[in-house]
Amino acid sequence: MRRLPDGVRVAPSILSADFARLREQVAEVLAAGAKIIHVDVMDGHFVPPITVGPLVVSALREQVERAQAALDVHLMVSRPERHVADFAKAGADSITVHAEATEHLAYAVASVHENGTSCGVAINPATPPQQLSETLDGIEIALCMTVNPGWGGQPFTARSPGKVERLRTLAPEQVRIEVDGGIDARTAPLCAQAGASIFVAGSAIFATPDPGRAYEAIARSVGAS
Repeated sequence: MRRLPDGVRVAPSILSADFARLREQVAEVLAAGAKIIHVDVMDGHFVPPITVGPLVVSALREQVERAQAALDVHLMVSRPERHVADFAKAGADSITVHAEATEHLAYAVASVHENGTSCGVAINPATPPQQLSETLDGIEIALCMTVNPGWGGQPFTARSPGKVERLRTLAPEQVRIEVDGGIDARTAPLCAQAGASIFVAGSAIFATPDPGRAYEAIARSVGAS
């Protein structure tokens, strides 16, 4: 089974990248030490925007592999189980589905594993951690959204660290807690203290003049590998 690198990690999200310079900007953060590249997939249904598909994952695969890094695909789509195989084939190392996006979460999780990748399950800000209680024993990552899903550049939800702490208490030790939304060098340490170990950052990295330096600042703030 393909997996994300162990340890504390900052995962730059290409949602906020300049797609006219995508390879160049991904190269900058990989050179700065990033070992996870986060790909936000949106379908215009589960969330209003439409973003990228398997072709973008496939296009980045070789570049990311050369850097001994991994692709973390976050499916913000309805019925994600319908799309898992395509993203796994394109080169995803981990695929995260939303608990709110499918009536058959156990089936979606099983589909991710059957396609050879690690599985994450995400919950939105209004979804209580307890909704994952029947799923946590069978996944590798629990993703706590720290903004409402769908748009980059939103402010961090202030109550998120408390929710991360509750999720960390609920989850088995081997399940990693990932946070996504409004993450920067100020908010990442708050989530780290609460128990998160993977920090997705988009605009805080790619909406700056120097994505590599911005990545390094967030990585230092949480002692990332």
